[in-house]
Amino acid sequence: MSEEIDMTKVEELAGKVIGDVAGALSLFMAYIGDQAGVFDALDGEGRLTLAQIAAKTGFNEKYLHQWLGSVSAAGYVTYHPEDDTFSLSPEQALIMAREGQPACMQGFIQAVVSQYEEHEKSVDTFKSGKGRPWGEHSQCLFCGTDRFFRPGYQANLVDNWIPSLDGVEAKLNKGAKVADIGCGHGSSTVLMAKAYPSSTIHGIDFHEPSIEEARRKAAEAGVTNVEFHVATAQDFDGEGYDFACIFDALHDMGDPVGAAKHIREALKDDGTLMLVEPMAGDTMAENMHPLGQIFYAFSTTVCTPASLSQPVGLGLGAQAGQKRLTEVLEEAGFENVRRSAETPTNMVLEVTG
Repeated sequence: MSEEIDMTKVEELAGKVIGDVAGALSLFMAYIGDQAGVFDALDGEGRLTLAQIAAKTGFNEKYLHQWLGSVSAAGYVTYHPEDDTFSLSPEQALIMAREGQPACMQGFIQAVVSQYEEHEKSVDTFKSGKGRPWGEHSQCLFCGTDRFFRPGYQANLVDNWIPSLDGVEAKLNKGAKVADIGCGHGSSTVLMAKAYPSSTIHGIDFHEPSIEEARRKAAEAGVTNVEFHVATAQDFDGEGYDFACIFDALHDMGDPVGAAKHIREALKDDGTLMLVEPMAGDTMAENMHPLGQIFYAFSTTVCTPASLSQPVGLGLGAQAGQKRLTEVLEEAGFENVRRSAETPTNMVLEVTG
């Protein structure tokens, strides 16, 4: 049976693919500019010629010429054809150069590059159907993930998310026992330790290299009301916690029901779990947009393989949605789940009972 080809649709899709290829290469160029410090060199300097940029950075003019052509065509740097100069606008600087600002995208870009760095492992994992532990990814992923999420936590955790919970902020100000589960490099742990000096924050993660980095960052920040432990969400020690939190990690766990059950048992009767998860609708149809596209992609290569590498291997995925997450939490024994806050990229669930 022959099939009819609509050439208009072919051309439309081919055009989209060309745009996607341009975007993929632009992210790679942005990563190079970040790692080499070119964006930083341009920030706040006004219009510079190629020779001036080469002199300022010490880099080869021929490489800079090609790089500037790519990132200028992408709109990441501004090219001024009237005098053949280049500049970084304040808006471009926020996205490309201002480390720690909520708008800075370099951590996100770094995490994307990490997936290409070990693409063969991703293909093998996908074809085999087996899991791939978090610890078997590139170091670039760990650093990129922390860089991307940290500014969002800085902007929202203390000022918006915790105040949205019933009675939690008052407990933390008075002095509470807190479990930050799946803490990674400890950015959220350190933020809470600084904001609530009367409380003790326990950072918990099963990835020992991440815990070592978290300890280093806590020492660098000068906080003393933190403790870090290498453990899983299903077996960490301690009880009588007033508050527990999980940031973008429950869906990565092999046994999220078991994890939530253990957390419930570790909490006081009036304790609260704050669950921060990627923003998602409850059906795939609701997630057919660029953010959903990105989260499904990372879920294919990072989140679901991490879950499948662990016991149970539920494989929730990064786009589980509030309805499915609520089912998991209720199966673990929690009675009350409500969305207390949200951002364009995250939902915040208050979990009690």
